[in-house]
Parts: sequence; C-alpha cells; structure tokens
Amino acid sequence: MMSVTDIGYVWIFLLNTYQFFFQCILKMRQRELKPGQSPYRALLDTLELSNSRLSLQLINDNNKVRLLLELYRLQGNMTRVKINELKPLKPRYEVPDVLLSDPITEALSVVAQDENSLVVSLGGKDQRLILSAQPFRLDIVEGSQVVMSLNSRGLLAFEHLRTRKDTASHSGTIREIYKMYRIKEDDDKPGMWEETFKSHTDSKPNGPTSISLDFSLPGVEHVYGIPEHADTLKLKNTDGSDPYRLYNLDVFQYELHNPMALYGAVPVLISHSTDRTMGIFWLNAAETWVDISSNTAGKTMFGKILDFVQVSSEAPQTDVRWMSESGIIDVFIMLGPKPADVFTQYASLTGTQSFPPLSALAYHQCRWNYNDQEDVKTVDQGFDEHDIPYDFIWLDIEHADGKRYFTWDPSKFPQPKEMLQGLMDKRRKLVAIVDPHIKVDSGYKIHNEIRSKNFYVKNKDGGDYEGWCWPGNAGYPDFTNPEMRTWWASQFAYDQYEGSMENQYIWNDMNEPSVFNGPEVTMHKDALHGVWEHRDVHNLYGLYVQKATADGLIQRSEGVQRPFVLTRAFFAGSQRYGAVWTGDNAAEWGHLKISIPMCLSLGLVGISFCGADVGGFFKHPSAELLVRWYQAGAYQPFFRAHAHIDTPRREPWLFGPENTALIREAIRQRYALLPYWYQLFYNAHRTGQPVMRPLWVEYPDDFATFSIEDEYLIGKDLLVHPVTDEGATGVTAYLPGKGEVWYDVHTFQKHDGDQSLYIPVTMSSIPVFQRGGSIICRKDRVRRSSSCMENDPYTLYVALGSQGSAEGELYIDDFHTFSFEEAKQFVHRRLSFSANTLSSRNLAPDSQFSTASWIEKIVIFGGSQPSSATLKSADCFFLFLLVIIKIDIAHIFTNIFLIYHVDNIFNIHCL
Repeated sequence: MMSVTDIGYVWIFLLNTYQFFFQCILKMRQRELKPGQSPYRALLDTLELSNSRLSLQLINDNNKVRLLLELYRLQGNMTRVKINELKPLKPRYEVPDVLLSDPITEALSVVAQDENSLVVSLGGKDQRLILSAQPFRLDIVEGSQVVMSLNSRGLLAFEHLRTRKDTASHSGTIREIYKMYRIKEDDDKPGMWEETFKSHTDSKPNGPTSISLDFSLPGVEHVYGIPEHADTLKLKNTDGSDPYRLYNLDVFQYELHNPMALYGAVPVLISHSTDRTMGIFWLNAAETWVDISSNTAGKTMFGKILDFVQVSSEAPQTDVRWMSESGIIDVFIMLGPKPADVFTQYASLTGTQSFPPLSALAYHQCRWNYNDQEDVKTVDQGFDEHDIPYDFIWLDIEHADGKRYFTWDPSKFPQPKEMLQGLMDKRRKLVAIVDPHIKVDSGYKIHNEIRSKNFYVKNKDGGDYEGWCWPGNAGYPDFTNPEMRTWWASQFAYDQYEGSMENQYIWNDMNEPSVFNGPEVTMHKDALHGVWEHRDVHNLYGLYVQKATADGLIQRSEGVQRPFVLTRAFFAGSQRYGAVWTGDNAAEWGHLKISIPMCLSLGLVGISFCGADVGGFFKHPSAELLVRWYQAGAYQPFFRAHAHIDTPRREPWLFGPENTALIREAIRQRYALLPYWYQLFYNAHRTGQPVMRPLWVEYPDDFATFSIEDEYLIGKDLLVHPVTDEGATGVTAYLPGKGEVWYDVHTFQKHDGDQSLYIPVTMSSIPVFQRGGSIICRKDRVRRSSSCMENDPYTLYVALGSQGSAEGELYIDDFHTFSFEEAKQFVHRRLSFSANTLSSRNLAPDSQFSTASWIEKIVIFGGSQPSSATLKSADCFFLFLLVIIKIDIAHIFTNIFLIYHVDNIFNIHCL
C-alpha cells in the first residue's frame, strides 16, 4: 500500500509535468494582441490634477469601456502608475500588506499641453513624463533622452468585470452599464468563464479579468530579477518561447534553464546599462507572466513624442510585457539612476531584510528526517567528535505526531524539552517544521480551533476547502485574514506549543500552498478567502504564513528575541520576515551551478537571506560534489545541508577522513567570517543593499561584469568564485576594477584588477579574494557554535589598496535581541588605514554597548616590512601607528603577518 508520502510525490510528479498546459489560456489570449494596434486613448478633457496626483480616463475604442489612470510622483525618484476600471461591477483586488505604508508623494505639475499630449514635470534632473493621447502612451524623459516608455507597443489590455449574457443576473443596472459603454462581449471564446484540465475545472464567476502592460527600455540589453526561476542571472529573450511565469508552486525536481514557475514570486525587474539602473515593481499577487524582447530602439517606437526627445535608431532596447490574471495595474517605476539607488527605492516601498540572530548565519544541519531524539543526540555528538561547528539541527515532518503540526511524536520524541535542553547546554538550537496544511481530525486541537473560529479557506460553494497533503486530508487556514494570523501567532507561545523552548525556531514549507490533489499541486483558483478568490491572492499566501509565524516567535519572547523563520514560498516583502531557500534541488552539478544566479536574483529584489540545499535535496551526491557544494554554500547567505528521506545519510563525516577534513575547513571558514556576514546583514537591514551581489552592482560601468553569474561579491570586499565543475583543475575568475588590486585570502598573493585570472585548483581550493582598500573583521578562534564565539577576540584583515590605504566596518551587538533598535545597544565603527595609521571612528555616537571582545590580531598585507608599531588612545578608542608590512611576491609565504595583541580594548565604555 502506498503511503501518503508516496502518493504526494506521484501527484506532484504527474501534475507538474503539465505546468505550462494548465491555466495558460490567459497567456495565449494576451499574446494574441499585436503590437501597434492599441485600442486605448486618453481623454485629456477628463484631466484632474492635485498637488501629488494626476488622473484622467482612458477609453477602449473597441468596447467603449473606460479606465481610470492615476499617476503619482513618489519621494526618492519613483513614479507610480495605477490603472483600474472607472466603474467596475464590483471592486477589483488591490494587494494589501506588501507596502510598508502609503508612499510619500511629491508635487506634480503640467508644464505643456496640446490637443494630443501633455507634459508633466517629475521634479529634479529635468525629468518629465510625456503622455500621448492617441494611441495612449507614457514616456519618461530625462534631459533629451527617453529612459522608459509605457504602452509604446500598444499592448495595454484590461479585461473588465462582467456577467454572462445567459444568466438571470445580466439585467437591470448591469445591463444599463453595458448599454452606457456600448460594451461588445466575446463571451463564447474558450476559457472565458471556465477552464478545464483533466479532472480540474476552474470556474470564473467574473469571467476573464486579466491585465497587461508593456514597457520599453531604450539603451538596455540586460535585465534581471523576477525570481524565482532556475535560470540565468540575465533574463532571456522569450520571443518564440514561453514567458517567465510567476505563480508559487510545489515543483518536483524542477528543470534548469526554464522559465517555469517555482516556489516563490517577486514581480520586480531590474534593468542595467552603463548609463543607468532602473526597476519595475508590478504589484500584483495573481498568476503573472513576463515576456522579454530585445530590439533596436526606434523599431517599436510610435506615436508623437516631443521634438526635443532623442531616440537613437541604432541603440539596443529591451521590451518587457507584464500579464496578470486578475487585479489591477499598480506599478512602481524606480528610476535609480545607480544600482544602490534602486535598492534603496525598493526598500522604501517593501522594507529591508530582517536582521537575523547571528546563529542563523552559521551552519545548519538538516535532513528529512532525523529519526528520533537519540538520532538527534548522536548527530549532535558527531559534530563534536569530528570537530565541526554547527548551530542548528532541523526536524522535518516526521517529528510531529501523525504530521499534526505543533505536536511531537510521542514514541520518537517523547521528551522534546530534554532534547532542546541538551542542545542549549552546548549553545546550539533546533528548527522544527510547521506547515500550513492542517490534518482534518476531530481529536486535533489546532484543527478544531480553526474550524470553530471559521478560519479555513472556503471552496466556491462556501464549505471548508480541503485537499491532500502530508497528513492526508487537510484544511488550509486563511492567512489573508488578520484574525487568523493573530491566532496562528498565539500558538507559538510556550504554554500553547507544548515541548517548545526558546532555542527552537520554525520552518514553513509547503506554503505555496501545496495541495497534492489540486490543479498544478496547489489550491483551486475559485477557492475563497473572504470575498476574494484564490486567483487574486495566490502569490501572497506564503508571505502571510511566514509573517504570522515570525510574529508568533517575537510574541512568545514578549518582543525581546529576534525570530528565525525559513520559508519556501515568498512574495515581494517576504524579506521582512526571515529567510528563503531555493527549494527541492537535486544532487547534480547543474543544480550547484544554478544556485548562484538563483541567489543573486533573490538578493537583487530584496531577499538577501537566501541559500540552496547543500548537497542537493534529491539523489545522492558524489564525495566531490558534496565537498564542492559545502565550499560554495559556506560563501552564500543561508548555509544549510538538507537531504530527501530516501537518500543515504550524508553527515559531513560519512565520506572518509579526507573529505571530512575538506568539509570541516569550509565550515570553519564560514565561522571565521561571521563578523563580516553579520555586519553586512546589519547594513542590509538598514539600507536594503544586497549581501550577495553580482559584480555589476559595484562595477556598474564595466560591461564585462553584466552577464557574469559564476562568481559574485559578498558585500563589496570579498569576491568568490566557487568551483562548480566536476573534475575541475582550474577556474577563470574575472577580477574587476581598473587600477584596483585583489588579494587571494588564502595565500595573500596580490593581483591587479580588470583582468581574467586563471586559478589552478585542488579539492581544497575555494577561490576567494579580498579587495585592496578594505578591512574585514574575522574571528579566527572557531568553536563548536557561533554562540560560543560571541565574546572571542577579533582579527582585522587589512588589505591595502593601490594608494596604501584601506577602510572597513565593525558592528557588534548582543547578537539575538531587538536591543540594537529599541535601546541603541550596539557598536558600529568605521576603521581606516591611511598614512601608516590605523584609526577608528564611531558611526553611532548615541549608542551605548559594552562587549567582552577585544582586538587580538591585525593582519596587514600589501605593503612593506614594519620596524615598529605604537598603540595610542584617542577619543576613547584606539590608534595604531604602523609601518606597513612588506610582501615579497617571490617569497609570498614569508613575512606576511603583523600580529599585535591588544588586550580588552573593547572594554572601554564609550564604545
């Protein structure tokens, strides 16, 4: 007899085979539209202008339906465009809870107008918006250059709400509306009122409600973003192929280099050229498709543009078309112009990456499943016996009593607090899975309370929606309901979640949501969340689950402790609630390679805390692949090994002593760099800048970096080129920056920037370079967990630039509470080396914090041999007067360290 697990994966395999064949009528219908045949024109006589809002009506000349266009200039060099029906039969869905607040607007003014156009000033830098009336089109202009155009290809489409002609309700007021606008219906086309695939029927009570808008980007060849896809960093041309799909799905063994939908969806696209960086944020939570075309500017440009606007006929151009199944058009245009500006602009809309506790940045050990308490204890001891640090051990679905979440299997985990206390005694932690499908069982408290409170998602007939998942028959809580989220958060209280303790954290899986017997292994689109259909909210579901869980972990500590929650499904704004991983990958070299562009894409759209299952979830890695994956994972933001229940065990010491040593060294490198990772996450939390970033982010004028995806930067000061090819004996890394220098962090050998460097590698090699001109803080005393290292001393690695100077930062707090925000309890220093002097400046003079850590060593490379060093005190901190160290390239392994012991320097209270 097949188990629920077996049945689940059979469903997932069969249904995901047909991902592009189900629910694709939207795509086909929208793609029938031809460029240059726009039926929409702007009615300039309906113009209304307030201090911060411009509105006017658009009319579709084919069916006379009117739309309302709203334009806003937003603080921070952004423009918002909203298009909705002027008089919909009922409200259309507008995405809530993703924006931090209503964006701050700035003044708009009309500076010119004629019978077919108007020009609106957008503020500084000579920015204007030109609105052409017939056909309707928007051009954003800076100086004499068009930087972006909307509807320049005429692909705006807005399917209005309607009722079927053959229904009794098609009368009265509705009939008058149809008559008023002389609406021409095409109700008889396939897929207008329902779609059927195999045994699934998707009813459409409102008929087709899709929307579409195209954007043209003159001068642009490279666009990025719109995760999640197992594809290249630079988005591909979709002419003649499927568009990129954004629709959160539980995908079984996903294909590589495919635009198919995966577990999460962030509808943010970033364009980059040597001239500027821009972003498009399409705020819509329904199924969305994105077409990308590459053209030469001018070929798709039409309509009147004022004479002073220049469009080169030879310049490259990228055209992007967004298509969503329902909702409204609500788009934020982020005008940069620098990469850092776009990240700041997007962060101002949806928030920054949550600041994780330090331990969450360390190493995580997971598999589906550790069998019982004794197994957990044995694995924990194995790390100690093999001198390998780790911070978290994870429990998958088998730990719960019959997959009833918030419970423990009484035979396998009879004393969870004893297990947790054993980990706590070693200053380690545990993560347990809590999925959002709830076993339908009258003896299960969680189910009974959700049902009694009427918190389940409903089917189209009004009953509780039920589907199959790991526990068998399951209900799905309606996380779009804030009352449901509040109740869910309350269940993480220690007196509710029996057996839990403060060193237990949470993993939300299957939250796309996954429904084994649903269409495409997810929820039916006509299921109901209050008054809204699931089709409207689908891509938001996972965000809401993670938000409610994170809120629960914060509340259980009365707001003191920072949470850690991992999610598989995500949307724009998910960065505020925790970490993301790339889902069920496979133990294949291609999956190791693709983890880099997948994580880079997530970082570009705000989700810095991301990683891939080390070793691959499915299948069994060779020893070589496993070692290389640990070496890569140690230099990615979220560092977790994970494996399928049917794979052989693969704890780090099971592949022989030689491979154990290699894995140990990779993990130890991660732990030594934790101060740097922590500082970068603090900055990401404050500014929205990505932690793991493509080279072009820091070298925006270097065209050679624009398509690089096999290497990346951690912050701006470490360049990493993992070895991702089987049997590799060397890699070629591009070191950017003309006039800059880079140092191999293992040998301290110096290399000039602006070159491709061949690097011979062995199995112990992890090619990593520190940028000349940087100071990186490390902790070289690696212990069994990050918590054991909190008060250990720091080592400063000073890599001198071509001018003999360097800069860096040091950030310290208590590593796990919100005191850094609420009480300004932290240290944040700017470290500078110049003119043979190492000095420190306080970046947060109003903060107060004491730490037991001190500066143990200073390692300087790139200069000459010192004859002496002097320690001075200045402004309650320290100055080091040093003569720079000599590095003789011919004798690179000698005379490269300057080590001075500075006892308890951080005990000075004024830090």
